[in-house]
Amino acid sequence: MQTLMNMARNNMRQYSMIIALVFIMLLFQVLTDGILLEPLNITNIILQNSYILVLAIGMVLVIITGHIDLSVGSIAAFVGAISGMLMVTYNVPTFLAVIISLLIGALIGAWQGFWIAYVKIPAFIVTLAGMLLFRGLTMIVLEGQSIAPFPESFKKMSSGFIPDISAGGSLHILTIIIGLLLSLILIFNEVKNRRTQLKYGFEVTPSGIFITKLIAFFAIINVFAYILALYEGIPNILIILGILIIVYTFVMRKTVVGRHIYAIGGNEKAAQLSGVKTKKVTFLVFVNMGVLSALSGLIFAARLNAATPRAGNLFELDAIAACFIGGASAYGGIGTLPGAIIGGLVMGIMNNGMSIIGLGIDWQQAIKGLVLLAAVAFDIYNKNKAL
Repeated sequence: MQTLMNMARNNMRQYSMIIALVFIMLLFQVLTDGILLEPLNITNIILQNSYILVLAIGMVLVIITGHIDLSVGSIAAFVGAISGMLMVTYNVPTFLAVIISLLIGALIGAWQGFWIAYVKIPAFIVTLAGMLLFRGLTMIVLEGQSIAPFPESFKKMSSGFIPDISAGGSLHILTIIIGLLLSLILIFNEVKNRRTQLKYGFEVTPSGIFITKLIAFFAIINVFAYILALYEGIPNILIILGILIIVYTFVMRKTVVGRHIYAIGGNEKAAQLSGVKTKKVTFLVFVNMGVLSALSGLIFAARLNAATPRAGNLFELDAIAACFIGGASAYGGIGTLPGAIIGGLVMGIMNNGMSIIGLGIDWQQAIKGLVLLAAVAFDIYNKNKAL
């Protein structure tokens, strides 16, 4: 019982967000008469929120270091406009255009990272200037008009699905197989980690709870795979998101760079005195944010099949809200990648559910604002309680 209480206390924010996500899903499942969890709508939620989740992955790193980035939506729009010019106007091959677009995102991130890390201008000011600058450049590049259509190969990045091993079936067999394999790999890793912890004498969860958790993981993954298999299978964008989540989770949990990012957010001066190259790490965090902003802009352009001047509007607010709702601290030093993804899903499901029941955009914005305020207030309450 004491172990359970310690687990609940140490992971209160993460568990509370998972519970909130489940509650919101069940609530809107009832309010929408079962439409929310239909295969088509689940796929739509993934496609509609993919670019925000990509931004949230980068934004949580920025917030952990104690900074903020207000320019990501404008960078996404600008890179989308550049990609439109390359692929539609100048017929540059899709792969080359994507690489160039990501490099432009990296250069923009380096530009902003230089002013923040080395000149020590507050990130709020630098990225606010970037938000205005790149929104203006987007209007200049597009001359106030949209560019369309994109090549078919580019559109598949955001709206395509992985092909099945057999054609004509009502169930996407490859999706079922992938779901089974992923669940087995996850269970194997959990068992391996538990054995390692026991070997070195660390405290672990009781066997009954551990087995229950494994069963829950197996059920959730395979039910999710089955739902996707009832429609078109796994979207291509879900593969991209999965790769990003795995890579960035590994970096933040298992590498020196990840430890340094947390150290800077916890206490930058102490980290610098401990030998952490704080300027370099902060610079790289904003370069990374620029690349992911560019990727988000490409995904949005591919889904819309057009580069538009209004693309990326308020993306930064959704990404920031996803991170704070998912457990990131407004003070820096605290936050997880899975938490940011959960926060993004909370926002996405709320948007989708409120749209289905016909709630106006005015009420949607008001409710999302209250949810964000409640999440940050909860964070401050926990911080004050711990002191």
